[in-house]
Amino acid sequence: MTTVALPLTALAAAHATSFEVGVVTAAGYAAWAVVGLPAGVVVGRLPLRGTQIAMDLVRAGALVSVPVAWWFGSVTVAQLVVVALVVGVASVVFDVGNATMLPFLVGKEELTARNSLTSGAEAVTTLAGPSVGGALVQAVGGAVAIVVDVVSYLVSAFLVRNVPRPPRSSQSPQVGAGSAKGSIRASIREGWHFLIREPVQRANLWIATSMNFVCGALLALTPLFLVRTLGLSAAWVGATMATEGVGSLLGASLTPRLTRRIGTGRALLAVSLMLPLSFAPMPLAGRGWAAGVFALGNAAFAGMVVVASIVARTYRQIATPTELLPRVMATVRVVSWGVIPIGALAAGSVASWYGPRAALWCTAVATLAVPTLVLTSPIRTRREMSESPESLTAPRPAARP
Repeated sequence: MTTVALPLTALAAAHATSFEVGVVTAAGYAAWAVVGLPAGVVVGRLPLRGTQIAMDLVRAGALVSVPVAWWFGSVTVAQLVVVALVVGVASVVFDVGNATMLPFLVGKEELTARNSLTSGAEAVTTLAGPSVGGALVQAVGGAVAIVVDVVSYLVSAFLVRNVPRPPRSSQSPQVGAGSAKGSIRASIREGWHFLIREPVQRANLWIATSMNFVCGALLALTPLFLVRTLGLSAAWVGATMATEGVGSLLGASLTPRLTRRIGTGRALLAVSLMLPLSFAPMPLAGRGWAAGVFALGNAAFAGMVVVASIVARTYRQIATPTELLPRVMATVRVVSWGVIPIGALAAGSVASWYGPRAALWCTAVATLAVPTLVLTSPIRTRREMSESPESLTAPRPAARP
């Protein structure tokens, strides 16, 4: 709901400019650049379940300040930026913990299906949240609608109490070369070196980074384009943004079947080639029924991104040693999510000068980086990303007569 309510609150209650809306959007992801790398070390050293609960409570406390300020008529862009930053910092720690916890709870053979279920759950909230959020914003205003998200974080904190505790030995980094428990910098460096030296891990990192730059631009441009270019009401803005959830849910549900049929490497290659085509309809959208073109492109693009994310995340969880997993996950998030605010600010700047539609066309051009990266990586020749280079050249066993 905050995805819709926070930028609309900035537009309505704080009278934000196009650039300021981009700043509010970017602030939520800028936290990855500030605390993302240390978060990987922290998650590995603190009790994982307790840390998750604490981060939920922090996010609820930050968001509740918005309706309080609205009640006193004192909502400002600066406050919304600070709220987005605090929520972003807590989300950094929480998300790294989530990605780290899953391999401790299920076997490797289940990871693709479980990651798909996780992405499917996120897709349902992405589908329902903006739709309900848009209707609530229109009925009671953006600041009041945020109360629902406050309650959701409190419910999450209560539910996380029921998650099994991962073994303490699995949570803590093993002491080794460059990973002394007292040296956060050495621990961060060790995770980075592992990630950047393995060709498929490195390729997945830059692919995710390129996709998230586009996603950051789209986050900033969507409310601007829908409200100021297409003239949609808050309820229709929420409904249109919710189509992202439809595409994400379809992508998440199809990923296990797709990877079983054609392999993880070929699945990533296929969706990377379709990604620019899925984005292209959005800048073509017009007023009235033609706004549905944006919804169609939004759903298709989200589906492609989710498939790529599930495939890459599963490979990362399988191919990374347990003691390095929190640091590797945090490093990927820092680098790839760190460009989301850059994409949002760049898109907001272009929109300020040339309008939201021109900024969407520039973003469409940026999507071409994703297939380029896949085609220039080892992934292009692999059916499964986990295949070793030796297995690709080894003779296949002869078929039985």
